[in-house]
Amino acid sequence: MYNINVNKKYNIYVEENFYNLKKFIKKDNINYNSIVILTDENVSKYYLHSIKGMFAEDKIFTYILNSGEESKNLNEIYNIYEFLLNNGIDRKSLLIALGGGVIGDISGFVASTYMRGINFIQIPTTLLSQVDSSIGGKTGVDFLGKKNIIGSFYNPSLVYININTLKTLPIEQFENGMVEVIKYGYILDKEYLDFIIYKKEKIKSYDKDTLAQMIYKSCKIKSYIVSIDEKENGIRELLNFGHTFGHAIETESKFDILHGQSVAIGIIASMYISYKNNLINEKDIEQVKELFKYFNVYIKRDFNINNIYKNMLYDKKNDNKKIKIIMLKSVGKAFSTSDLSQDIILDAISYALEG
Repeated sequence: MYNINVNKKYNIYVEENFYNLKKFIKKDNINYNSIVILTDENVSKYYLHSIKGMFAEDKIFTYILNSGEESKNLNEIYNIYEFLLNNGIDRKSLLIALGGGVIGDISGFVASTYMRGINFIQIPTTLLSQVDSSIGGKTGVDFLGKKNIIGSFYNPSLVYININTLKTLPIEQFENGMVEVIKYGYILDKEYLDFIIYKKEKIKSYDKDTLAQMIYKSCKIKSYIVSIDEKENGIRELLNFGHTFGHAIETESKFDILHGQSVAIGIIASMYISYKNNLINEKDIEQVKELFKYFNVYIKRDFNINNIYKNMLYDKKNDNKKIKIIMLKSVGKAFSTSDLSQDIILDAISYALEG
């Protein structure tokens, strides 16, 4: 269906099935002597058999994690390292990340550190991982309650997206991923935002062609950004729109709130600050609220705003201990600032939590 090359380093393939997976691995000269599939208990029920069947002639191993953010910890990483060593996995082996963002983050981190680096490919099965986390080489695990505080930059050798995996995705997880899709329109491409708004009914009804277009356009935007700024020293930080607030909210909720739901609150908080600085209009905030409500990701929350602010102080993107926030100059144009008072940040959190 679609193919995107990311900075001449790896390809993203958007397909309707898994049929071409092995062909593209061979086409992209990804060689291996054995394969390890890293997946979770939910995804394995649907797709593990199909993927293993494609590599029936190869030496293949499977490691299945518990589903959810709780698996993203150093104890689990230790267990995976032990599994790899016990099964004789070496530098010429290939690690396949089959699942959502948690599986992708863990797999990338393991691949980047095991024997100082082995090849891995991403097969993202959630909307969030398809349009965001599988692209750009960010890996990570949570530590002492802080999200992704330990990690590395390590690119996959290939990203293979089968849009039909979205059919088995719980509806709240699909809606969760829509926050990252919408984010792209607000930070970089108003025309794409207009496309999402115009096509929102077809998106919500899982129209295949519309979903393929949407995923392709999202991947194109993220690929463009990470190609310019691989290590987040410039434009890539715009992808964190809403995330400094969002990660702090996730931490405060003890990860009891979905990533997209927390980032939706964060995006509204960031836009509120932009509005207070006379950069966007009140109708722009109302528009994003309505869009998030349409996809059921924005509801009233009751959290301690001071605790959220304290969590924001630990964000790894901060600049000289100053909280870094991505704001909007206008819809489709974002910028970064560390020059905001505690009062305006607290005010923005309070406003965004109101729902």
